Amino acid sequence: MLLAVSSFGLVQAQEKTEEELKVEMAPKKAEIAKLQKEVSALQAQIDNMPGWKFGAFGTVGANFSRFSSWYSQGTPNVSSANAAITVNAFANKKEEKYFWRNALNLNLGWVKFDDRDDPEDDDSFRNATDVFNITSLYGYKLSEKLAVSTLGEYRTTILDNFNDPGYLDLGLGMTWTPVTNLTVVVHPFNYNFVFSNGESIYESSLGAKIVADYTRQIGKIAFKSNLSAFQSYKSSDYSNFTWINSFSYKLFNNIGVGFEVGLRGNKQENLENAIAENEALLVPGATPTFNSIDSQLQSYYILGLTYSF
Repeated sequence: MLLAVSSFGLVQAQEKTEEELKVEMAPKKAEIAKLQKEVSALQAQIDNMPGWKFGAFGTVGANFSRFSSWYSQGTPNVSSANAAITVNAFANKKEEKYFWRNALNLNLGWVKFDDRDDPEDDDSFRNATDVFNITSLYGYKLSEKLAVSTLGEYRTTILDNFNDPGYLDLGLGMTWTPVTNLTVVVHPFNYNFVFSNGESIYESSLGAKIVADYTRQIGKIAFKSNLSAFQSYKSSDYSNFTWINSFSYKLFNNIGVGFEVGLRGNKQENLENAIAENEALLVPGATPTFNSIDSQLQSYYILGLTYSF
């Protein structure tokens, strides 16, 4: 008898329609959404508390392949690989009268293409992506959202051509923080130091610095967008900008999937690269002009697994 009753109940449960199950699920989803809002509100209170806040997330991407006697392609015996890593980290201090925000962006990548039928080819890993950017922003608050500030920012590569070129911005101006996660820096008094080895076309200059940074984490999603631009007062040819966007979604524990894309505009780098590829641009006794090159937009992207701290 007990077995019959249990069987009857099981049949009844199995006979529920898709619509009925959706009706049962709706209030549970609403409850989850409500709890998530409460968690976000508590996190906002934590973020607004004074003291140091630390955080970091990054992306790791890798791909390895090996072909043997695969004659349908041009190189039937080839081994190839690419690997990349990005790190976005911050250390911020917030007090009643001042704040100090520090950020690091690192992006490194390597590629390998080994034709095993060619003993003279380069079978080692070669540098493919090389980005290093560190900033430090200090502000004295005039109000809750406006501060007098000073900024130091350094950009270069570390695997190849360290500090060649390297860019150091030092400036003074104002910082606006309209919301917790957004920082806008406008420094009309900024000097852009450009470092390079030997003779080059790079030149330092005075100008205005504009930085906009938005960093936020909502549940399993972490997002960061950083725009750093320098407008030279001497000439627009010495201006530059870098815009980096990073996104990660946590799948389980601290592991997830991430995507990062970077854009850069820098006429000085474009001209030096053009000279390296075409020495005809070097006219004896004359300086190469920016009109002799195209204003190319530099870019990169990386997609892979992430690990958040």
